[in-house]
Amino acid sequence: MSTVLHILVIVIVLFVLYLFLVAPRMFGKPDRTPLYGVLYAHRGLFDNQAEAPENSLPAFRKAVDAGYGIELDVQLSKDGIPVVFHDASLKRMCGIDGNVWEYDLEELLQMKLAGSDATIPTFQEVLATVDGKVPLIIEYKLDVAQTKVCELVNEMLSHYKGVYCIECFHPLALLWYRKHRPDIVRGQLCMEYWKEEKYRGNPLFLLLSYLVTNIATRPDFIAYQHSDASNLSRRVARRLGALSVAWTIKSQEQLEEARKHFDLFIFDSFIPKN
Repeated sequence: MSTVLHILVIVIVLFVLYLFLVAPRMFGKPDRTPLYGVLYAHRGLFDNQAEAPENSLPAFRKAVDAGYGIELDVQLSKDGIPVVFHDASLKRMCGIDGNVWEYDLEELLQMKLAGSDATIPTFQEVLATVDGKVPLIIEYKLDVAQTKVCELVNEMLSHYKGVYCIECFHPLALLWYRKHRPDIVRGQLCMEYWKEEKYRGNPLFLLLSYLVTNIATRPDFIAYQHSDASNLSRRVARRLGALSVAWTIKSQEQLEEARKHFDLFIFDSFIPKN
């Protein structure tokens, strides 16, 4: 066999291996069509300078009233109650030192969001507020790398009649759903990590950027930062059948550009025209 043929065989083998690594779920897919037809309000239809701050019940009510789907974040309090809050730290939104998981629910409920009268809601309160009226994209926050939050939230969702899917930056949450709830649409959140200095030099983040963990998690969708639409693995996964979700769109111009590359759209900071 000639040298050129040897090289060609190696290239083909590596290409097939790459496709196998980044492929989404190919068989036994749950129905994703109920997720279509709406734009998704990031942390609700919020305004951190008003009485409907992010991830608050007023922001979720506003999104429901406007007919938008909702993206929200869930993590556990110190006493193991799922609450809806984005950051690990309470400083930005509540002006309190420490992390969410260092406070019991009773303590968290005393904290005000962004100087408003709104407080940190429990996940159960959010489900009751939305009541199946619009689809939900539920992001698990795994700053503490354990899947107890998946177990507890899944139990609550087992009684919920509305449309929802789950997503996470950490592959552990997707692995939990692949094993325990394969009937639920699951998504890998991602971005081109090397663009941020804090992630540079860590090869794990480079692997995540190119969706190599898909071999273990087999997501149904890839939620990628919209400005990184050209990422090769994101595009390949979409070609192989992954639903492609854009986060986070912050203008009408960004939305129109993202429509060329993505299927679903998460927005904040403006009201989409269509």
